Amino acid sequence: MLPTATVRLPACCRSLAIALLLPAAALAEFYPLPPGDDVIGEAAEITAVYEDTLVDIGRRHGLGYEELLLANPGVDPWLPGEGTVIRLPSQFVLPVARREGLVVNVAEFRLYYFPPGDGPQRVASFPISIGRQDWSTPVGRARIVSKVRNPAWYPPASVREEYAAEGRRLPRVVPPGPKNPLGAYALRLSLPGYLIHGTNRPAGVGMRVTHGCIRMFPEDIDWLFPRIPLDTPVQIVNQPYKLGWRGEQLLLEVHPPLPEDSERAAQGLTAITSLYVAATRERPAEVDWALIERVYAEHRGLPVAIGRAAGEQPATVAEAGSN
Repeated sequence: MLPTATVRLPACCRSLAIALLLPAAALAEFYPLPPGDDVIGEAAEITAVYEDTLVDIGRRHGLGYEELLLANPGVDPWLPGEGTVIRLPSQFVLPVARREGLVVNVAEFRLYYFPPGDGPQRVASFPISIGRQDWSTPVGRARIVSKVRNPAWYPPASVREEYAAEGRRLPRVVPPGPKNPLGAYALRLSLPGYLIHGTNRPAGVGMRVTHGCIRMFPEDIDWLFPRIPLDTPVQIVNQPYKLGWRGEQLLLEVHPPLPEDSERAAQGLTAITSLYVAATRERPAEVDWALIERVYAEHRGLPVAIGRAAGEQPATVAEAGSN
């Protein structure tokens, strides 16, 4: 199977990154988005060193825990082992949504930022944590209604009751500081009680660990916060299946649906077929349906080239499924 181009980081770069041991080495960047394209980034690989965990690797490369776990089946997340090749899921098919403001896809634990402007379109992408199954992050439209530096946390009664049931005391107000789970910045949504915020526990980014809010790495919210004006639109979607064009290639990215989405999971191939119909309505494509079924079954969260624009060499698609 030949998904897309995979970039192996040069040994000199890997050694330098390891030597520096910077937990927050990943710097946010904008990806260009040419007209007609739906895919950003490039897949890459690195080689783990003895001390690495997937949490460490994710922090260095701007990736979350769950997406790294999906991309590397069979790898021990807490001790991958020195010399183990780790796939970095650093290529993304964009969700189906208006390309403006903030787009959050809870199914892939990822946030996309489309900045305003009249020039060529760009997009930045960040790993996030979302609400636990019993505290789900809501899907819908919202706006940024306030921005707070060094926010205090006012946990609702339901959260304080949960803590009390576990024998832990939670005050009515948690002041700013190292014990505040909101971190240094918070973007308040028009959905009452929900925030996009930093964290004092970055190891949990990319997991289902919040009470419904959207949690980011400290360095990511630090980058994003000053760029987000009030009234920025926010779209929260739940799309485990994504299909999009990059140049002449049609790529499919499949994530496992959230556990509570049993109906969505049962209709996975039907949903992918609907995406295919929409993506090829004005641009016919020749696709490998056997490869589509395989990508769906594996659900590794990695974009895979499953077809090409009609008129291209059909053999290219067949070859993509032969490796």
